[in-house]
Amino acid sequence: MKTLRTISELRSALAPERRTGARIGLVPTMGALHEGHLSLVRRAREECDVVVVSLFVNPAQFGPAEDLGSYPRDEARDAELAEAEGADVLFAPPPTEVYPDGFATNVEVDGVTGVLCGDSERRGSDHFAGVTTVVAKLFNMAQPDRAYFGQKDAQQAIAIERMARDLDMPVEVVVCPTVREPDGLAMSSRNAYLTADERDRAPAINRALEAADATVARGERSASAVLSAARAELSEAGIEPEYLELRSASDLQPVEQVNGSTLLAVAAQVGKARLIDNRVLGGTSSR
Repeated sequence: MKTLRTISELRSALAPERRTGARIGLVPTMGALHEGHLSLVRRAREECDVVVVSLFVNPAQFGPAEDLGSYPRDEARDAELAEAEGADVLFAPPPTEVYPDGFATNVEVDGVTGVLCGDSERRGSDHFAGVTTVVAKLFNMAQPDRAYFGQKDAQQAIAIERMARDLDMPVEVVVCPTVREPDGLAMSSRNAYLTADERDRAPAINRALEAADATVARGERSASAVLSAARAELSEAGIEPEYLELRSASDLQPVEQVNGSTLLAVAAQVGKARLIDNRVLGGTSSR
């Protein structure tokens, strides 16, 4: 596996592969790799001839009071894990390579980024502008045929899909299932912030999603009943959600009934860790 630092190095490495018709897969990450990330690398390895894993803690998607400085970083460990799963290239640029002096362009996706995590009272839409801007840059740098993202960050995936479609980017966005711990907690780099007690309580987030799913399976479709079932599980564990909302799985519009594919999304601050999770209820979904 090659470790590359500059855009020119990345393009030079991929150009001959592209000329032979090789299919290039990109797995964008901020490092601190866990089984969720590695499942994306394995999926890319199955479907692509060349697999690029990007490793970049993106300052543009962190707010002033967020954990940019303390976000876990261990490039040597991440490189070892990525290589073990068959990655061909680790692209780990410094911030100045991605955002050089004078950088002044943002890519913003309206509509789907101003709700849930993007609500102005929460992380705000600037967070998603940071995400879509850096992903657009990575798409331009690597020019992948396919790019792989996790369903755990559903709102991010929806925004990136919309961006790629609206801007005619020649890349297929592949959204892969959430990978969970044995007790149901969605894998996240921020789980490392949890104390032992908080770690014991955190799986209630997934139990809340399961309770909502079971409510729908019994034939109850009203948003109030579905959300009530989920909220009861969180309350029992002493978790107060930052949000717990039902929205259309395609465009994140609010819904009053679970008709068709509906996204149940939750965020909660558990100690120092801000945890998010979601589940698609009703209908069918590619996720």
